[in-house]
Amino acid sequence: MTPVLVTGAAGFVGYHLADRLLREGRAVVGLDNLSDYYSVALKRARLALLEKHPGFTFVHADLSDAPALRAVFERYKFELVHHLAAQAGVRYSLQNPHAYVTSNLDGFVNLLECCRHGEVKHLVFASSSSVYGAVTKMPFSVHQNVDHPVSLYAATKKANELLAHSYAHLYRIPMTGLRFFTVYGPWGRPDMALYLFTRAIFAGEPINVFNNGEMERDFTYVDDVVEAVVRVGDQPAVANVNWDGAAPDPASSSAPYRLYNIGNHAPVKLLHLIELIEKAVGKPAEKNMLPLQPGDVPATYADVDDLVRAVGFAPRTPIETGVERFVSWYREYHRV
Repeated sequence: MTPVLVTGAAGFVGYHLADRLLREGRAVVGLDNLSDYYSVALKRARLALLEKHPGFTFVHADLSDAPALRAVFERYKFELVHHLAAQAGVRYSLQNPHAYVTSNLDGFVNLLECCRHGEVKHLVFASSSSVYGAVTKMPFSVHQNVDHPVSLYAATKKANELLAHSYAHLYRIPMTGLRFFTVYGPWGRPDMALYLFTRAIFAGEPINVFNNGEMERDFTYVDDVVEAVVRVGDQPAVANVNWDGAAPDPASSSAPYRLYNIGNHAPVKLLHLIELIEKAVGKPAEKNMLPLQPGDVPATYADVDDLVRAVGFAPRTPIETGVERFVSWYREYHRV
């Protein structure tokens, strides 16, 4: 069986996706550069679990290293590629913008070129809810215009969508972009609010609550995200025969290109998230109430109708269940 490539396999969503594919009996090549943006020990712990599967092969490489990437494609002859590697984080993009150009732009073009020359049959790539930027009409729809990003991270994700479309148009490679909405769960990222808050509450330290707790996020449990990604991967994008250049639909194309939101379609206020963590940890939080930060948006809310029509699935794990599972994992992993 031709292996599936998962870039960012040591990352949060990449690890869960690779694990799911391996459990289904698929061979997986996991590529990751083991960036120190957050704990490399956590990434190695994820990899250690994946390496227990006989069908898993790890490649330590950076997407910006074009020759190394070409060698991987030449060796394994991928038909399906799940691209989840990226320099993540909205606030970090204010401090280190060049990291986003190297990974999210240069690295993505290298991957597109490999897909082109390697005759890949479907590229599924992670975009982000951050592309909606200054849009205020909710729920956010893939049919809306998203030309007003409010962070460099969001701009690079929007650029990924545009680059993928151009390759789908020029080379007829099926491309599907997935806009993830605040993914959370066990093995999650330490720079995300759920992890940060849980760590601080266990340690008896104050937490920074931005936008005075009025922030709303469409928190989406990682298992639901993976279910959607797997289903989308098994259905390569096709051209929309009704696409009209006089009234262009941003979510589809005359090329084999599609965009979908993957969100829980149930926004949750930050203060409610904190209450759930407090309950699961068994301790109250000391809160520093702060204003909205540069690059942040006050709310996200996903319209997932297109996803449901395409693959018959929508994320559905309640935030209460997801937070309990995360805190349980945190206790075990950190032994607290």
